[in-house]
Amino acid sequence: MADSTPSPAPPAQLTPKAPKPRNQALRMLGLPALPSKLPSRNWMIFWTITTTVTAAIIYDKREKKRAIARWSHAVEHLAKEPLHNGLGQVRKLTIYLACPPGDGLRVSQDHYTEYVKPVLAASGLDWEFVQGRREGDVRAVVAEKIRKVRRGWEATGEEPAPEEPTKEEIVERIRKERGIEDYDGVRGDVVIGRHTWKEYVRGLHEGWLGPLALPPQPEPLPKIEAETSTEEKPAEELKSKGPPPQPRPHNTTNDYPAESLPLLTPAEFAPAAPIRQPHILGFLNTPTRMVRFFNRRALADEIGREVAAVCLSTYREFKQEASADSETADRIQYEQQKELAWEEKDWVKSVWKEEEPKEGEQPDTTERIRARPIVLDPRIANRMRRFELLPEDEARARQIVVPEEEVEGWTKGHLRQLYRWGASKFQKQQNVPLTDANVE
Repeated sequence: MADSTPSPAPPAQLTPKAPKPRNQALRMLGLPALPSKLPSRNWMIFWTITTTVTAAIIYDKREKKRAIARWSHAVEHLAKEPLHNGLGQVRKLTIYLACPPGDGLRVSQDHYTEYVKPVLAASGLDWEFVQGRREGDVRAVVAEKIRKVRRGWEATGEEPAPEEPTKEEIVERIRKERGIEDYDGVRGDVVIGRHTWKEYVRGLHEGWLGPLALPPQPEPLPKIEAETSTEEKPAEELKSKGPPPQPRPHNTTNDYPAESLPLLTPAEFAPAAPIRQPHILGFLNTPTRMVRFFNRRALADEIGREVAAVCLSTYREFKQEASADSETADRIQYEQQKELAWEEKDWVKSVWKEEEPKEGEQPDTTERIRARPIVLDPRIANRMRRFELLPEDEARARQIVVPEEEVEGWTKGHLRQLYRWGASKFQKQQNVPLTDANVE
């Protein structure tokens, strides 16, 4: 008997939807079709953060270049001034660098190269370096320079001449033989960082107030030597060899009131410019470092203004004010003591710790300058001068418009060159008729 139930009808075939019309311009260029919906939430967060950070870095870098270029243009006219009689020397500055606490000298060198050197190079001035790899090196160099000047004043002819002249003395003698005149004017010092500024001020006091001869060193405590074989001693001596020992200071801060100032001491010392050097270490200080990284344009503008004042040789006296502390209200607070004082809170903790010598070792006699406050003598403090830019010079610099081509990056610069090259190909060359002078 046949089944009376009807068989199910075959499913109707769905007609495919017609594809959306594609953009003919994109198709002709071989580009894929644009997506019909926005990216997901995660992709939107990623691209937003990436774009924001990239734009902040590019903007800060461009404005930093603009600030440095502005102050470079403000002093570039000094490089075009002719020398006196064609044989004179240009003005020579002294740059003082030192290792920041907890780091190496390369950090200070990079800071100088990035912010200070472009403005100095645009001015056409000359400069020399004093670099300290250890605490106290800058102090020793500054004090020795001053003592060398004092020895020339107080020379009696009894002191024997040095056997081999130094490199500076040889160069100075050749210049005198060839009639090259020395620069007669204000020179100046550029001191980078609070740690270097402390050593610089200490060296000034040691050089002008301290004795010329090194005072006798107190007798050291007896050292306990361990029993070692005679064969191991030479090897240990070779391992102990390192940098040359640092010269001991000729006086201390407690000796200032009892020491006399030389009679030929100038009424004004060479002006100085303390340059800020923000430097902070530690993982927990990462937010602070990021804020400073995204605001380097303000640092470049401030340093450029200080360096421009050095190049233009405009300076003033350091200010004095009464101490704000009730216990020391009768004391005078000098401006030199507060210069870049905010940098000390960023220093590593090891700067403030006193290391105790181990058993059998001699105590470290190196003077700890960074961990102690700046002590000033009124006779030295009143003779110090500070570089400062005049209001009219700063207003003139603010009006300088830096061309966009000087601050643009690699991508934008090459796109500009490509556009100019393409535009030059479509320009019609004007046919200029030849004259008899052009025909040979």
